[in-house]
Amino acid sequence: MSTETQLAIVPPKETALQVFQAENGLDPYLQQIRAEIDAFVPDVSTKKGRDAIASIAHKVARSKTALDNVGKDLVAELKEIPKKIDAERKRMRDTLDAWKDEVRAPLNEWEQAEADRVAGHERRIEELRTIDTEDRTAAEIASAISLIEEVEIGPEWEEFEAEAHRVKAATITTLQLALTKRQAYEAEQAELERLRAEAAQREQKEREERIAREAAEQAQREAEQRAQAERDAAAKREADAKAAAERRELELKLQAEQAEREKLEAQQRAEQAERDAAERAERAAAAERQRQADEQARIEAEAKAREADKAHKAAINRAALEAFVAGGMTEECAKQAVTLIAKRQIPNIQITY
Repeated sequence: MSTETQLAIVPPKETALQVFQAENGLDPYLQQIRAEIDAFVPDVSTKKGRDAIASIAHKVARSKTALDNVGKDLVAELKEIPKKIDAERKRMRDTLDAWKDEVRAPLNEWEQAEADRVAGHERRIEELRTIDTEDRTAAEIASAISLIEEVEIGPEWEEFEAEAHRVKAATITTLQLALTKRQAYEAEQAELERLRAEAAQREQKEREERIAREAAEQAQREAEQRAQAERDAAAKREADAKAAAERRELELKLQAEQAEREKLEAQQRAEQAERDAAERAERAAAAERQRQADEQARIEAEAKAREADKAHKAAINRAALEAFVAGGMTEECAKQAVTLIAKRQIPNIQITY
């Protein structure tokens, strides 16, 4: 940054850290800027004076940026220092961890081999100790005893030899007790099975005897039911025959009564038809007489109406004729005028009747 655009010279890089670390370390640079500001006399009355004011303000801003950039660069450099320290620490830890694993590798291998050896003995002892006699037959338990007895225990069991002898003996004892109990249980079950078989045979025999007895009783009941059914059927046939005869006699009686009623009803219908025909003939004759009377009355009324209309029109025409004559027309001309008007041969003139 040119010194022509700022008011203060920034601290050199070699002493910048001491300047920013010291309390009020930037005061000399700030005082230099303040001195420039105090020495300046502002003049707003001319354009040159106003431009000078703007230039001084711009230099103050540029001085701020220059000083701040120095501090910003210092912070950036200082931030890289912890990163370098952490990277070296990690390299040291990784190296020493690798050396530690290298030194301990033989011991780790021995410890794993020792753990595998002990686990192998413990697994074999657990196999000797494991006893599952639930739901096993006496033969299966005896076979398990034989398998346990065949297991050889010697110096190859190392420090677990004594425990292996103890566990083997305890397991065989437990299995022998289980075998004794199982043999007793199976003997008891065999006896129960024999007793159940004998009871089943007795029940089967009793069931067969009961079935035979019930079959005989059922056959006797069925024979008695068939005999009773035959008696009931014979009685029913006799009753049905008697009922059929009675129904036939009743039907014949009803048919005769029905025929008599139909004969009487036919006679009544014939008489009613004769009366209805006479009434219709009388009504027709009366209607014809009434029609003729109505027609005669209509003709007479129409004749009277025509005569009245004729007289009415004649009176009106006569009054019109007299008015024409009174108006100076001859009677002949007046008649002709009335006639032409009555026939509507004179436009826009008519006689109101």
